[in-house]
Amino acid sequence: MDTAWIDDLSTVVPDTRIFREPHQIKRFTVGIRFGGGSALAVFEPATLLDFWQVLKACVAADCVIICQAANTGVTGGSTPDGDDYDREVVIISTLKLDTCIPLCDAQQALVFAGGTLYRLEELLAPFGKNPHSVIGSSCIGASVVGGICNNSGGSLVKRGPAYTELALYAQLSEQGELELVNHLGIALGDTPEEILSNLDQGRFDPEAVALDGALASDPEYIERVREVDASTPSRFNSDTRRLHEASGSAGKLAVFAVRVDTFDKPKAEQVFYVGTNEPEQLNEIRRRLLAECNELPEMGEYMHASWFDGADQYCKDTYLVVKYLGTGFLPRLYRIKSVLDRWLEKIPGLPQRPADRLLQRLAQLWPDHLPKRMREYRKLYEHHLIVVGADKAIAEIRQVLHDVTREDDAGAFFECSPEEGDAALLHRLVAGGSPARYNLIHAKETNGMVTFDVALPRNYAKWYEFLPEDLLDQCAAPYRGGHFMCHVFHWDFVVKAGVDPLAVKERMMLLLDEIGAKYPAEHNVGNQYCAESHHAAFYKELDPSNTFNAGVGKMSKYKFYH
Repeated sequence: MDTAWIDDLSTVVPDTRIFREPHQIKRFTVGIRFGGGSALAVFEPATLLDFWQVLKACVAADCVIICQAANTGVTGGSTPDGDDYDREVVIISTLKLDTCIPLCDAQQALVFAGGTLYRLEELLAPFGKNPHSVIGSSCIGASVVGGICNNSGGSLVKRGPAYTELALYAQLSEQGELELVNHLGIALGDTPEEILSNLDQGRFDPEAVALDGALASDPEYIERVREVDASTPSRFNSDTRRLHEASGSAGKLAVFAVRVDTFDKPKAEQVFYVGTNEPEQLNEIRRRLLAECNELPEMGEYMHASWFDGADQYCKDTYLVVKYLGTGFLPRLYRIKSVLDRWLEKIPGLPQRPADRLLQRLAQLWPDHLPKRMREYRKLYEHHLIVVGADKAIAEIRQVLHDVTREDDAGAFFECSPEEGDAALLHRLVAGGSPARYNLIHAKETNGMVTFDVALPRNYAKWYEFLPEDLLDQCAAPYRGGHFMCHVFHWDFVVKAGVDPLAVKERMMLLLDEIGAKYPAEHNVGNQYCAESHHAAFYKELDPSNTFNAGVGKMSKYKFYH
């Protein structure tokens, strides 16, 4: 392919970083769990207007375009997937576009394409506000727009999937015309250049923006999650209720900015830690908290002993980095690891991803990082539940936990000190990285990962018996956890050497289909799940030429889906 257009583009957008060497673009083309392939180039624009200019050039060159923010997706949907595309693939990284602007006394926020949860939390803190998702309920370093595009859910019980009808995005028609659609509800001008320049320069009055009109979150979710006897899941990615333009688009649009609702910070919070060997106790706790209490908990996070141990043994380095350096340091850490890997992998005989292996060893030298009472509960109990209550909910949660666990000696709970609460939530946060780290460290004894992000029916009580023993026996590390109040579970299996991961996955899907489960629940289809027919139709409507994120949902990678 003639690449002179890239050289020409560099003169049009001189502030845009362009990466073309394989060692430079590897960190953009490989997912944190799944996904990987080649790309012709990676563009990192510094302004929204530059983003538009890059986009126009990539469309003119007839490339497959993948818009990527933090590259924290766990189903591979923000990277190339193999090398069997019919056109060259380019990646547009939006990380430099991390502007967040409060609107209407911070009742909403305007977030550019690369704005992260960390950045938005930092912006809203002085206003006593929180974003839809917070660090600890989603992927570390995740972007706000990425959450919208994937209808991400997270662990906050009251919020539901990330959703907005207020977005600014570019769309490619079947005739090949690139259009900028302004549904932000903010008057910014008429032409794309005028609209984007005004946004870049902040040339509009934030206080003149009206709150009435389109939705910027899911207002119905609180009632849905309370319906504990319903035979359908509470939230899942193919739910037609929450597929609208940018929301749920999975990269089939180029999203420049979104407006999202914000939420009042609690005045008081309390973390409760529950341990039990009788999972029916957890069912009773869930039922009473959701159906009987006046106020819902903020979080209700389940960890099987396997996830507790996985986080303990394989995610200690991430725990320590977040605890002592903060989540804001993590993007820098990922860049450092990428550079280290690039240099160390040149040394003959060193294994794959030496930086991760080095961090794994160094973390084991650090003293025990978990509180004593958590250690004691791990020795006593197989099932662990972290419940966070705020304000009026605290007393209700305390009473429910007391009533349920005092009936016998199968379980117990304690109220965490601030330090214990932080440790419990951070331990749960980093646990998601344990399957990939285990798979890396034990590569000789394993044959890959099978991950399920599944929404069970709200009335399905036998979640703890669902996984057959003979299937678990095929796994070297069957990690299990989830957002318990929403009945969204993460079952991440590292299969043993000699076991076919595809066969394990297909069997799991048949079992899940039999009980009316939905998957994926919150991380979207990526390149790991097949899009359902109505889900695929939504993608085709957004992107009829199959230019953006071709192949997502295991759909065709070819132009016009041929």
